[in-house]
Amino acid sequence: MARVVVVGGGFAGLASAARLAKLGHEVTLLERSATLGGALGTVEADGFAWDAGPTWTTLPAVVRDLFRKSGRPVERELELEPLDVVREHRFVDGTAVTVPSGRGAQVAAFDDLAPGLGQRWVDHVASYTDVWETLRREYLEVPWDPRSPSRPLSAVLDDRQTLHKRLRRTFRDERLALVAGHPAVAEGHDLRNVPAWAGVTAYVEQRFGAWTVQGGMARLAEALAARMTTRGVTVRTGTTARDLVVREGRVVAVDLGAEQVDADVVVVAVDPRLLPALAPLVARTMPAIPPVVAHLGLEGDVPDLRHELVLHGDPLLVVRPGGRAPSGASAWTVHGRGKLAEDMLRALARDGIDVRAQVVTRVDRTPRDLVEAWGGSPLGVLWQGRATVRQRLGPTTPVAGVYAAGAHATPGAGLPYVGLSAALVAQAVGPA
Repeated sequence: MARVVVVGGGFAGLASAARLAKLGHEVTLLERSATLGGALGTVEADGFAWDAGPTWTTLPAVVRDLFRKSGRPVERELELEPLDVVREHRFVDGTAVTVPSGRGAQVAAFDDLAPGLGQRWVDHVASYTDVWETLRREYLEVPWDPRSPSRPLSAVLDDRQTLHKRLRRTFRDERLALVAGHPAVAEGHDLRNVPAWAGVTAYVEQRFGAWTVQGGMARLAEALAARMTTRGVTVRTGTTARDLVVREGRVVAVDLGAEQVDADVVVVAVDPRLLPALAPLVARTMPAIPPVVAHLGLEGDVPDLRHELVLHGDPLLVVRPGGRAPSGASAWTVHGRGKLAEDMLRALARDGIDVRAQVVTRVDRTPRDLVEAWGGSPLGVLWQGRATVRQRLGPTTPVAGVYAAGAHATPGAGLPYVGLSAALVAQAVGPA
């Protein structure tokens, strides 16, 4: 039995702790804030509540596997609900497309933009089939060594083509390129710095669909927090890890300032820059900057929007209806990127959605607010070219006994990637 210390109580930390405790290890989880869940928490004000971070996920098998491998199946604690629509996109020329789940439905949806676009879209998505299978087998589901990846994986990761170039070559219609590139743009990346293979997100969304948790994504964090008790994990909230204690190249403890917590294994589920022992190892990386966020409480009748509405332009606006609201009211969340010299609701009004007179409460959060609330960027590492994938840490690190999980250890910031990173850590550590 190893003494395992998990640093960070977000989804990655909770998932890592649950898996390792089930494998028989003695696990202690350290979280700097007073609550667990990180970006899976809620924001509340005046009777309204909004998901603080993601409102849906793909790859529900990742969540199901986590719960099955750490105790009771997820179906006995949460209800995962499929969404019939991934998102709606509206363009500056006044056209729009609603992207449903399923290949046939997507052909019809894109053909509504212009005849033939539907087949071009599904052909683009299908072109990532082999990329996904290689990433899944060689990178996402098994620990990999960045110094000596397998030949198939190396062929994918070393491809010099950027996502920007691939989309421009694939689509003559700018609107399709905007739809395909949106997931990366929404996470704060410049497509000219994103490797083409990272566009596999479109394939994952089409093949596995979009899913949410009944009652809000915070329910997922609550269920995992309860599992800490079930699995006998020692949870210490309000506890900040200052650094790792390393002797002769191996971790032996986590330094809390006033005390040290002895450890045979440390799982770093936060930004490694926060720990001086690891910071030099990721000095060439940068965090992806979160968007500007406005949580809105609205009264009266409001437009009936899809689960996620993307308004392309500058600024780029993403509207997510949903959350808890008093009777007769509605909860929305708006994300903004780009030129935000004016209030986001004024920009939203120019796009034909004017709810300024209906706002009864509002919570604004800047990128800095989000980083301070969660102790780092929830969007992980900024793409700065294809070399970025080898500059991350995880699941292993050069320090013996130290492993990395979470958005900073994955090629993407979504719950599927983060959940898979926790599974990789559990594989690398192994059973007691």
